[in-house]
Amino acid sequence: MTRGNQRERDRAKAQKTAVQQKSKNGKSGTAMQRDKENVAEIMRQKQVEAEEKRKADAAKADSGSSSSDPPKKK
Repeated sequence: MTRGNQRERDRAKAQKTAVQQKSKNGKSGTAMQRDKENVAEIMRQKQVEAEEKRKADAAKADSGSSSSDPPKKK
């Protein structure tokens, strides 16, 4: 075999990186669930704010367009 122990070293290196990738999350199940709920609540608040802004812009555009148009000449 010309490669020697390179195959075993590569296998060990790949296994080591796989273990590191799996262990990135150090939170328990309840802590992860709490964080997910907090992020979801923040997103809901942002969606409500965006919807209110959209409604305000639409109302502003509707009321502003009819009163700012000059009368048409015949």
